[in-house]
Amino acid sequence: MDLKNDSLISEFVLLGLTSIWILEILFFAVFFLAYASIMARNSLIIIMVIFDSQLHSTPMYFLLANLSFSDTTISTITVPKMITDCLSEQKTISLWGCMAQMFFLHFLSGSEMTLLIFMAVDRYVAICKPFHYTTIMNHQTLIGFVLLSWAVGFVHTMSQMALTVNLPFCGLNVVDNIFCDLPLVIKLACTDTYVLDLLVIADSGLLSLICFILLLVSYTVILVTVHHCSSGRLSKALSALSAHMTVVTLFFGSCIFIYVSPFSSFSVDKFLSVFYSVITPLLNPIIYTLRNQEMKAAMIRLRSRHDTSRQAL
Repeated sequence: MDLKNDSLISEFVLLGLTSIWILEILFFAVFFLAYASIMARNSLIIIMVIFDSQLHSTPMYFLLANLSFSDTTISTITVPKMITDCLSEQKTISLWGCMAQMFFLHFLSGSEMTLLIFMAVDRYVAICKPFHYTTIMNHQTLIGFVLLSWAVGFVHTMSQMALTVNLPFCGLNVVDNIFCDLPLVIKLACTDTYVLDLLVIADSGLLSLICFILLLVSYTVILVTVHHCSSGRLSKALSALSAHMTVVTLFFGSCIFIYVSPFSSFSVDKFLSVFYSVITPLLNPIIYTLRNQEMKAAMIRLRSRHDTSRQAL
């Protein structure tokens, strides 16, 4: 990928969510508290999985730790800039800063979509093939899942950024969003981007749609299997999966609408961007782990170990 760019502009202007000062202060407070919560909760999950032997050896929590890492990184790429822009009159980002933001955002989003599929596979094996669970979901399989998710994310972002990075930008430089995103930035190029627009729809849009359909199918199979095995467990499984599907729908629904829907508008896109950059990373720890009894037990063990270490000192 040639990193030379013949653009006449060196920065983009981000319009953000609003230009009303009172609302800017409100969004500053909301985004600041949301980012602090995202970092604290997801970092806690990662630390717990790393230092608690029981969680570390459990496939589901190994995948959850990787999901938390992805969530914290996606938020770090977007939210701090959103927070500082709320207090800035000139919301600007450099040309290469914009390119880097888009690269890592699509890299991590593509990886997270794939990881969510593997997490659904893990739940399917645990519920539908419990006697073969430890054999199927072994350490090598988990490492393969994580590496494959990163590989999918890398191919996903490179297939689009390899063409985007050399686009010439010589006129308008106003991005009507809270951060740089491919569809909006591509429209500002001083050249015909019809083919690249189709590539973004086929790549980002179809990847989101296919992953979402696969997740729906996997959850349906799990519910049907649980119903056949034990109708009493159906309500419990339905309660757990409905919470998962709420977050999955927010994440994938916003991506599908932005990259596929012909009725998408800039004003709607801005608020949908908040869902997969702020809301989803905020809800994932609550939905997947912090309501889980095993995670609560691990917190107690970690606190007891910390108290014992302090007493020993």
